[in-house]
Amino acid sequence: MADLPEPDGVCDGGDLDCGSGLLLIIREAMAPVAGGGVLEVRSREGSVREDLPAWCRLVGHEYLGSRPGDAGADRHLVRKGGADAKLQGDLERARAFAWKVRVRWTGGMKAKAYVRNHAFEVGQPASFDTADPHPGAVEQLLAALGACLAVGFQWRASRRGIAVRQLEVTLQARSENILVFLGLAEEGHPGLHSIEGRLFVDADLDEAALRALWDETVRRSPVAQSLAREVPVRIEARPA
Repeated sequence: MADLPEPDGVCDGGDLDCGSGLLLIIREAMAPVAGGGVLEVRSREGSVREDLPAWCRLVGHEYLGSRPGDAGADRHLVRKGGADAKLQGDLERARAFAWKVRVRWTGGMKAKAYVRNHAFEVGQPASFDTADPHPGAVEQLLAALGACLAVGFQWRASRRGIAVRQLEVTLQARSENILVFLGLAEEGHPGLHSIEGRLFVDADLDEAALRALWDETVRRSPVAQSLAREVPVRIEARPA
Protein backbone atom coordinates (compact mmCIF):
# COMPACT_ATOMS: atom_id res chain seq x y z
CA MET A 1 0.00 0.00 0.00
CA ALA A 2 1.72 3.15 -1.28
CA ASP A 3 -0.04 5.50 1.14
CA LEU A 4 1.48 3.92 4.24
CA PRO A 5 4.35 5.95 5.77
CA GLU A 6 7.92 4.81 6.10
CA PRO A 7 8.66 3.53 9.64
CA ASP A 8 10.90 5.19 12.22
CA GLY A 9 11.75 1.81 13.75
CA VAL A 10 11.39 -1.90 13.00
CA CYS A 11 10.94 -5.00 15.13
CA ASP A 12 10.59 -8.60 13.98
CA GLY A 13 8.41 -10.95 16.02
CA GLY A 14 8.98 -13.99 13.83
CA ASP A 15 6.28 -16.57 14.58
CA LEU A 16 5.27 -15.22 18.00
CA ASP A 17 1.62 -14.36 18.57
CA CYS A 18 0.39 -11.52 20.74
CA GLY A 19 -0.11 -13.79 23.73
CA SER A 20 3.40 -15.27 23.65
CA GLY A 21 5.62 -12.26 24.23
CA LEU A 22 5.20 -10.33 20.97
CA LEU A 23 3.58 -7.36 22.71
CA LEU A 24 6.55 -7.06 25.09
CA ILE A 25 8.92 -7.03 22.11
CA ILE A 26 6.76 -4.38 20.41
CA ARG A 27 6.68 -2.21 23.52
CA GLU A 28 10.44 -2.37 23.94
CA ALA A 29 10.96 -1.48 20.27
CA MET A 30 8.38 1.31 20.58
CA ALA A 31 10.12 2.96 23.56
CA PRO A 32 12.76 4.93 21.57
CA VAL A 33 10.22 5.99 18.91
CA ALA A 34 8.98 9.55 19.46
CA GLY A 35 5.29 10.21 19.99
CA GLY A 36 3.58 10.21 16.59
CA GLY A 37 6.38 8.11 15.10
CA VAL A 38 5.73 4.84 13.26
CA LEU A 39 6.95 1.35 14.18
CA GLU A 40 6.98 -1.48 11.68
CA VAL A 41 6.16 -4.86 13.22
CA ARG A 42 7.14 -7.83 11.08
CA SER A 43 5.26 -11.05 11.81
CA ARG A 44 4.64 -14.42 10.20
CA GLU A 45 1.82 -15.31 12.61
CA GLY A 46 -1.61 -14.90 11.03
CA SER A 47 -3.48 -14.15 14.27
CA VAL A 48 -1.48 -10.91 14.64
CA ARG A 49 -3.56 -9.39 11.82
CA GLU A 50 -6.58 -9.32 14.15
CA ASP A 51 -4.94 -9.11 17.57
CA LEU A 52 -2.52 -6.24 16.91
CA PRO A 53 -5.19 -3.69 15.82
CA ALA A 54 -7.27 -4.61 18.89
CA TRP A 55 -4.25 -4.11 21.18
CA CYS A 56 -3.47 -0.74 19.53
CA ARG A 57 -7.02 0.46 20.24
CA LEU A 58 -6.69 -0.71 23.85
CA VAL A 59 -3.42 1.10 24.63
CA GLY A 60 -3.91 4.22 22.50
CA HIS A 61 -1.69 3.55 19.48
CA GLU A 62 -2.99 3.85 15.91
CA TYR A 63 -2.90 0.80 13.67
CA LEU A 64 -2.17 2.09 10.16
CA GLY A 65 -2.44 -1.15 8.23
CA SER A 66 -0.11 -3.76 6.78
CA ARG A 67 1.69 -4.70 3.61
CA PRO A 68 3.33 -7.95 2.51
CA GLY A 69 6.96 -8.49 3.45
CA ASP A 70 9.62 -11.07 2.73
CA ALA A 71 9.41 -14.83 3.44
CA GLY A 72 5.67 -14.77 4.07
CA ALA A 73 5.81 -12.08 6.74
CA ASP A 74 3.37 -9.20 7.17
CA ARG A 75 4.70 -5.69 7.81
CA HIS A 76 2.30 -4.03 10.25
CA LEU A 77 2.60 -0.28 10.80
CA VAL A 78 1.70 1.26 14.18
CA ARG A 79 1.74 4.97 15.00
CA LYS A 80 2.82 5.63 18.57
CA GLY A 81 0.15 7.38 20.59
CA GLY A 82 2.52 8.65 23.25
CA ALA A 83 4.95 7.40 25.86
CA ASP A 84 4.23 3.77 26.74
CA ALA A 85 4.46 4.09 30.50
CA LYS A 86 3.19 0.53 31.01
CA LEU A 87 6.27 -1.08 29.46
CA GLN A 88 8.39 -1.31 32.60
CA GLY A 89 5.51 -2.69 34.64
CA ASP A 90 4.74 -5.30 32.00
CA LEU A 91 8.39 -6.33 31.81
CA GLU A 92 8.48 -6.74 35.58
CA ARG A 93 5.29 -8.83 35.52
CA ALA A 94 6.81 -11.03 32.81
CA ARG A 95 9.96 -11.53 34.91
CA ALA A 96 7.88 -12.42 37.98
CA PHE A 97 5.43 -14.71 36.19
CA ALA A 98 4.98 -18.11 37.86
CA TRP A 99 4.08 -21.19 35.84
CA LYS A 100 1.77 -23.51 37.73
CA VAL A 101 1.00 -27.20 37.46
CA ARG A 102 -1.19 -29.55 39.49
CA VAL A 103 -0.48 -33.28 39.45
CA ARG A 104 -2.90 -35.91 40.77
CA TRP A 105 -2.04 -39.56 41.38
CA THR A 106 -4.52 -41.67 39.41
CA GLY A 107 -3.62 -45.15 40.64
CA GLY A 108 -0.76 -47.56 40.30
CA MET A 109 2.29 -45.94 38.74
CA LYS A 110 0.38 -43.20 36.97
CA ALA A 111 -0.41 -39.53 37.49
CA LYS A 112 -2.26 -36.83 35.61
CA ALA A 113 -0.89 -33.32 35.20
CA TYR A 114 -3.07 -30.24 34.76
CA VAL A 115 -1.49 -27.18 33.16
CA ARG A 116 -3.66 -24.19 32.19
CA ASN A 117 -6.22 -25.66 29.73
CA HIS A 118 -4.25 -28.90 29.22
CA ALA A 119 -4.21 -32.26 30.96
CA PHE A 120 -1.89 -35.17 30.20
CA GLU A 121 -0.94 -38.54 31.67
CA VAL A 122 2.49 -39.20 33.13
CA GLY A 123 3.88 -42.69 33.68
CA GLN A 124 6.29 -43.93 36.31
CA PRO A 125 9.37 -41.78 36.93
CA ALA A 126 11.90 -44.12 35.37
CA SER A 127 10.77 -46.96 33.14
CA PHE A 128 13.12 -49.45 31.52
CA ASP A 129 10.47 -51.03 29.30
CA THR A 130 10.25 -50.33 25.60
CA ALA A 131 6.46 -49.88 25.79
CA ASP A 132 4.41 -48.12 28.43
CA PRO A 133 0.91 -46.61 28.42
CA HIS A 134 2.36 -43.15 29.08
CA PRO A 135 5.78 -41.49 28.85
CA GLY A 136 7.68 -41.39 32.13
CA ALA A 137 8.50 -38.28 34.13
CA VAL A 138 12.16 -38.23 33.05
CA GLU A 139 11.13 -38.67 29.42
CA GLN A 140 8.73 -35.74 29.72
CA LEU A 141 11.54 -33.68 31.20
CA LEU A 142 13.70 -34.45 28.16
CA ALA A 143 10.75 -33.78 25.86
CA ALA A 144 10.28 -30.36 27.47
CA LEU A 145 13.96 -29.60 26.93
CA GLY A 146 13.90 -30.73 23.30
CA ALA A 147 10.71 -28.82 22.53
CA CYS A 148 12.03 -25.65 24.18
CA LEU A 149 15.20 -25.81 22.08
CA ALA A 150 13.48 -26.76 18.81
CA VAL A 151 10.80 -24.08 19.00
CA GLY A 152 13.25 -21.52 20.37
CA PHE A 153 15.68 -22.13 17.50
CA GLN A 154 12.98 -21.88 14.84
CA TRP A 155 11.59 -18.67 16.34
CA ARG A 156 15.01 -17.01 16.47
CA ALA A 157 15.65 -18.10 12.89
CA SER A 158 12.29 -16.66 11.80
CA ARG A 159 13.17 -13.28 13.35
CA ARG A 160 16.26 -13.21 11.13
CA GLY A 161 14.33 -14.16 8.00
CA ILE A 162 15.95 -17.63 7.89
CA ALA A 163 13.76 -20.32 6.36
CA VAL A 164 13.73 -23.57 8.36
CA ARG A 165 12.40 -26.53 6.36
CA GLN A 166 13.12 -29.41 8.74
CA LEU A 167 14.29 -29.43 12.35
CA GLU A 168 14.76 -32.24 14.84
CA VAL A 169 16.45 -32.44 18.24
CA THR A 170 17.49 -35.83 19.59
CA LEU A 171 18.37 -36.24 23.27
CA GLN A 172 19.54 -39.02 25.53
CA ALA A 173 20.27 -38.96 29.25
CA ARG A 174 21.79 -41.25 31.84
CA SER A 175 21.08 -41.38 35.54
CA GLU A 176 23.94 -41.04 37.98
CA ASN A 177 22.48 -43.88 40.06
CA ILE A 178 18.86 -44.82 39.41
CA LEU A 179 19.17 -47.52 42.08
CA VAL A 180 18.81 -44.78 44.70
CA PHE A 181 15.27 -44.06 43.43
CA LEU A 182 14.45 -47.77 43.48
CA GLY A 183 15.65 -48.10 47.09
CA LEU A 184 18.38 -50.54 46.06
CA ALA A 185 21.23 -48.20 46.99
CA GLU A 186 21.77 -45.49 49.58
CA GLU A 187 24.83 -43.82 48.11
CA GLY A 188 24.87 -41.73 45.00
CA HIS A 189 22.52 -39.34 43.25
CA PRO A 190 19.25 -40.42 41.57
CA GLY A 191 19.26 -37.49 39.15
CA LEU A 192 20.60 -37.28 35.63
CA HIS A 193 24.35 -37.55 35.21
CA SER A 194 24.43 -36.03 31.74
CA ILE A 195 22.27 -35.07 28.78
CA GLU A 196 23.61 -35.36 25.27
CA GLY A 197 21.94 -34.57 21.99
CA ARG A 198 22.11 -33.26 18.46
CA LEU A 199 20.30 -30.75 16.34
CA PHE A 200 19.48 -31.76 12.78
CA VAL A 201 18.29 -28.82 10.70
CA ASP A 202 17.68 -28.02 7.05
CA ALA A 203 17.83 -24.24 6.84
CA ASP A 204 19.30 -21.42 4.78
CA LEU A 205 22.38 -20.66 6.88
CA ASP A 206 26.03 -21.69 6.91
CA GLU A 207 27.72 -23.72 9.65
CA ALA A 208 29.09 -20.70 11.52
CA ALA A 209 25.68 -18.99 11.58
CA LEU A 210 24.04 -22.27 12.59
CA ARG A 211 26.37 -22.70 15.57
CA ALA A 212 25.92 -19.08 16.65
CA LEU A 213 22.13 -19.31 16.49
CA TRP A 214 22.12 -22.65 18.32
CA ASP A 215 24.41 -21.34 21.06
CA GLU A 216 22.11 -18.37 21.57
CA THR A 217 19.07 -20.66 21.67
CA VAL A 218 20.61 -22.85 24.39
CA ARG A 219 21.82 -19.81 26.35
CA ARG A 220 18.35 -18.26 26.36
CA SER A 221 16.36 -21.49 26.89
CA PRO A 222 14.50 -21.44 30.25
CA VAL A 223 14.47 -25.25 30.39
CA ALA A 224 18.09 -25.78 29.35
CA GLN A 225 19.39 -23.15 31.74
CA SER A 226 17.28 -24.51 34.61
CA LEU A 227 18.89 -27.92 34.11
CA ALA A 228 22.36 -26.44 33.69
CA ARG A 229 22.39 -24.91 37.16
CA GLU A 230 21.19 -26.02 40.57
CA VAL A 231 17.66 -24.65 40.98
CA PRO A 232 16.42 -24.63 44.60
CA VAL A 233 13.51 -27.04 45.06
CA ARG A 234 11.30 -26.40 48.09
CA ILE A 235 8.15 -28.52 48.12
CA GLU A 236 6.28 -28.96 51.42
CA ALA A 237 4.30 -32.07 52.34
CA ARG A 238 0.87 -31.47 53.89
CA PRO A 239 -1.97 -33.85 54.79
CA ALA A 240 -5.01 -33.67 52.51
